[in-house]
Amino acid sequence: MTAPAAPAPTTTQQRAWVGEFLLLSSLWGASFLFMRLGAAEFGPLPTAGMRVLLATLFLWPFLLQRGEWPVLRRHWRPVLLAGVINSAIPFALYSWAVLHLTTGLTSILNATVPLFGALVAWWWLDERIQRLRWLGLALGFVGVALLAWRAPAGVGLQSAQAGWAMAACLLATLCYAVAASYARRYLAGIAPLATATGSQLGAALGLALPMWWAWPAQMPGLRAWAAIAAIAVLCTGIAYILYFRLIASAGASRALAVTFLAPVFALFYGAVFLDEAVTPWMLGCGAVIVCGTMLSTGLLSRPARAQPEG
Repeated sequence: MTAPAAPAPTTTQQRAWVGEFLLLSSLWGASFLFMRLGAAEFGPLPTAGMRVLLATLFLWPFLLQRGEWPVLRRHWRPVLLAGVINSAIPFALYSWAVLHLTTGLTSILNATVPLFGALVAWWWLDERIQRLRWLGLALGFVGVALLAWRAPAGVGLQSAQAGWAMAACLLATLCYAVAASYARRYLAGIAPLATATGSQLGAALGLALPMWWAWPAQMPGLRAWAAIAAIAVLCTGIAYILYFRLIASAGASRALAVTFLAPVFALFYGAVFLDEAVTPWMLGCGAVIVCGTMLSTGLLSRPARAQPEG
């Protein structure tokens, strides 16, 4: 006797992830605004350190509730190291960069993460890159070069250190890319919540001494503390939970696309709350970067030819 077929998913079920997708994009887009507000008074290292410390405290009860502490305890070495690569170093670099670049420009540079991810996976994991994806990589890096070339001409940069700040952003995205391949090789099969919580703990441990050394002499104001709390709880803790839910419900490729939408929110927040300039050149280069990234990750590809049946 044949078992009854499972009911087809409804349109509501298929699109239920859209709300979480938009919420996650808005949270990660807001992280650049909160980093600017926090780093202006705390400084870059304390901002990054407090972010991961508070995120760890926020995620820890969820880890215990889900019973995943034994998982983290078994795999603590690679998970803690992942936190240094994926959070401690890039968070510190971005916290310094937003003091010298507009938050919108910083977010556009962050959209290059999948570009570097494809290159690192090709070099480290021997992942094949077809010609169309190579074209996307080239296009994305051309967009970055054009953005850097015209950056001093009118994107509202904050200091003469803008070039170094752009380099810091790209180094941070490279760290994210290395961390992604590292996770695929060494963290496969580990529960996502254990990885998220443990990586934030590793980042907090890695930044503990630098944070203490660079702690500001004058106590930051309430606005800076609120920004740190927001970036830790909303943009790190809750965002991690949403991200893993999105991977489960919509797939990894759609979750990756959050990187492309987050700059839209970051540009909006920067223009509204910080009076940052948004120029046509900046938007055009951002579009080139996003198109190149989508090509390089396979999100834009040639449609597969239909195969004859039988």
